[in-house]
Amino acid sequence: MKQALIIFAKNPEVGKVKTRLAASIGNEAALAVYHQLLLHTVSATEYLLVDKFVFYSDYIQQEDIWCNKHYFKELQQGIDLGERMKNAFALIFQKGYDKIAIIGTDCPGLNAEIIMNTFACLQYNDVAIGPAEDGGYYLLAINKLHDELFEGIKWSTDNVFNITISKCDALHLTHYLLPVLNDVDEEKDLQTFKLQRQ
Repeated sequence: MKQALIIFAKNPEVGKVKTRLAASIGNEAALAVYHQLLLHTVSATEYLLVDKFVFYSDYIQQEDIWCNKHYFKELQQGIDLGERMKNAFALIFQKGYDKIAIIGTDCPGLNAEIIMNTFACLQYNDVAIGPAEDGGYYLLAINKLHDELFEGIKWSTDNVFNITISKCDALHLTHYLLPVLNDVDEEKDLQTFKLQRQ
């Protein structure tokens, strides 16, 4: 079985990352937090025994923290997050992979063990999903593309996870729930982030 991990990453630029956080702590400080989150995501994924694809938000960076030795690089395509994720999954499935998971770079609790467990869960389930405390999800894994999972959802709201589960049920897809983790989106999330870094 060919397994792949998709990592959605924003190009780290002032004023373009962690905008909700920046509203409280400023653009420069928000960028510094984002750099730490990127470093954590690299640490959690760099040596995983699956192929890894970083999908950049705006442009592909060849010389950055995503080492070309460990990561393939692609560009996100689409209008909203759902379309961009759907297109990313479609591209990687077209490359011949059987199990694919997608993550972002906002979850300091995510680690290599959780990610690899995700692929094992796809042996017996159609979908594996990691609920985030804010009502979204930090990871989604599938072994077949189902467009409906990415359509008709208002992204960055507190019901994304519940709607996705409802769509799984409507499509008769079995799903496995990963641990609930916290994304860093707002100032209140920083305390958890600091504790996890200690």
